[in-house]
Amino acid sequence: MSQAPALQIEAAPRAGRRRLSALMRGPFLLYLPASLFLTAFFLVPLALVVWMSVSEPTFGVANYTAFFASHYDLAVLGRTFRTAFIVTIASLVLAYPVAYVAARRGGAVSAFLLSIVALSFWTSFLVRTYAWMVILGARGPVVGLLVALGVSPPPRLLFTTFAATFAMAHMLVPFMVLALYAVMKRIDEVHMRAALSLGARPLRAFLTVYLPQSLPGVLNGATLVFITCLGFYVTPTLIGSPQDKMIAGRIGQEIEELLDFGAASATSMILLAAAVALFVLYDRLFGIEKMWR
Repeated sequence: MSQAPALQIEAAPRAGRRRLSALMRGPFLLYLPASLFLTAFFLVPLALVVWMSVSEPTFGVANYTAFFASHYDLAVLGRTFRTAFIVTIASLVLAYPVAYVAARRGGAVSAFLLSIVALSFWTSFLVRTYAWMVILGARGPVVGLLVALGVSPPPRLLFTTFAATFAMAHMLVPFMVLALYAVMKRIDEVHMRAALSLGARPLRAFLTVYLPQSLPGVLNGATLVFITCLGFYVTPTLIGSPQDKMIAGRIGQEIEELLDFGAASATSMILLAAAVALFVLYDRLFGIEKMWR
């Protein structure tokens, strides 16, 4: 009888080693490269930013307190959210018809539209930003067209709020199109035909049958575009108005001009917290897994 507990004690480490060995032979080896990559290039830098936010120049939460006590920083944060909201609405307005036609027509029309959308991912944000600087510049084609139409003097388009907002919307429209198309493609056309056969006019059938079924795509695209726009730096800095600085531009200013790495790190963490809060809110209301369906 006295040997039974001893045998159990000896068997427990062996069982643990067997489970560990099975784990090492199983999915763990598949997870290991991605885990190491994320740890080295995401978690470690993120931990460094967190540490700098509470240790530069002295240890504490003074950087966070200074941010929320600064009317300028709060105004920049509010402007960032307002700009992201406007860009999201503009992207939705521009992307919805494209995704609708691509999903409903199919065939060559769908392939052509989706090819144009895909081509935009092959050009970096920086190149597209410089392209808009040429297009909207004082000697660009838009100003030249306005002059040819008799508009004198032509309005200044570059380095304005309109230029930055329109350029950011143009860059984020492809994300919205793909999010909408993924949902619209699964909407059965029988529903629309049934509504039309029951006497509903095309507009009423669209508003009451098709639009509600496409709302998951609208929510997915809006969330993706909004959060992406929160971190825009290059476009609003190069072609926007100096009075319309966004939070990423403020972080760049704190690093490059003020050399205040602690304040920049705290501002970065506040921006990250805002983005995570939006994801959590989306997950609570709709479920984050629906974003990828």
